[in-house]
Amino acid sequence: MTAKKIVLALPLAAALMAVTATAPAAAPHGPWHSAWGTSPQAPATTPWYPNWSEAGFAGESVRQVVRIGAEGSELRVRLTNAYGRTPLRLSGATVARTAGGAAVLPDSVRTLRFHGAQSVTVPAGGQLSSDPVALPVKAFEQLTVTFYFEGPTGPATFHNVAMSLSYKAAGDHRRDPAADAFAAAQPSFSWYYLAGVDVRNTRPGGPGRAVVTFGDSLTDGFGATPGADRRYPDELAKRLAASGRSRPVLNAGIGGNRVLNDSACFGESALDRFRRDALGRPDVGTVILLEGTNDIVLPDSPTPDHCTAPGPRVTADEIIAGYRQLIREAHARGVRVIGATIPPFHGSAYWTERGEDVRTAVNAWIRTSGAYDGVVDFDRVLAAPADPGHPGEIKIKDEYAFRADRLHMNDAGYKAMADAVDLDSL
Repeated sequence: MTAKKIVLALPLAAALMAVTATAPAAAPHGPWHSAWGTSPQAPATTPWYPNWSEAGFAGESVRQVVRIGAEGSELRVRLTNAYGRTPLRLSGATVARTAGGAAVLPDSVRTLRFHGAQSVTVPAGGQLSSDPVALPVKAFEQLTVTFYFEGPTGPATFHNVAMSLSYKAAGDHRRDPAADAFAAAQPSFSWYYLAGVDVRNTRPGGPGRAVVTFGDSLTDGFGATPGADRRYPDELAKRLAASGRSRPVLNAGIGGNRVLNDSACFGESALDRFRRDALGRPDVGTVILLEGTNDIVLPDSPTPDHCTAPGPRVTADEIIAGYRQLIREAHARGVRVIGATIPPFHGSAYWTERGEDVRTAVNAWIRTSGAYDGVVDFDRVLAAPADPGHPGEIKIKDEYAFRADRLHMNDAGYKAMADAVDLDSL
């Protein structure tokens, strides 16, 4: 099979947006601002971590922890049934401040309502938002959202590589502050039916326009310490706050994602999902685009399977054509795009001379084309000095590499990536 044809129309993303329920208009308090979000995926068994997406839930509570990226006096929670084949019946939900693990602070538990009702049905392929909740939050505070599904959900729309633990328990534990009931099941490293959290303020003002980090597992943060919020987007948000320029930094990475081809396990291609996951947020101002590694390496996977199919070998020109389309889409919406170079991956099981040639050519274009509004050179920041005897075999510095695969970063590597971003370019 060949790489997907580059076209301006993005039918799947447009269709998903068309069925998304329209959120209620903002009250006089002011506009809603994105505070946290993730990219939905179709239910699948993937090589990353075991997950509950294909089985779904029945008679169970699902408790999920997220870190908020903006201050607000009110919040709302967004649900997604983007890949559901049937309507999703949510029997009830709560939001609360996290107390560690699956526990929540008792006096912070708030019931989520939808047009005044505690239960709601999300149409197949749809998304909707809760009513406003009076729970003031601060940037970098952790919140816990608990869903209760009385009846069977069927396979669940989810996000695979959350790098944060989610919990489930038999029965209705929406308002249960303790973690005990959730100890019976092994936690999951994924999020389920959860699309985002928005905030707004009763006083004038609010956070600046959001920065969306769009990409693959390097953006998702695979290799970082689970539950510690040390992905590169997390570290970038900390830098912005420390500089007095706080802005929400939203993670739109999907592990295994490609620019040009869809995957049964790793989401629609960047070409198909960019409108929804990057540009579909009303307050987005800048996108950092880091994608292309998987287009290069997956065709040479040592263990090809249904997740890597289709697996055509693509050229640098094909990847660049994909980038150009995404840049056009962003600029048409008045959104800046920062291009990120692809880090080295020699020493991983996926490295080939062909792949290195493609990576080198793509990176040269990112640096010199002038097509982007700015460039962040992750390649040069993360690369170890070349071996004079093997100049084409560039590796990630040992102090930055996730040693299990030498394809991803550890905590220090992701911090180095965040430190490389020119804040003025955002």
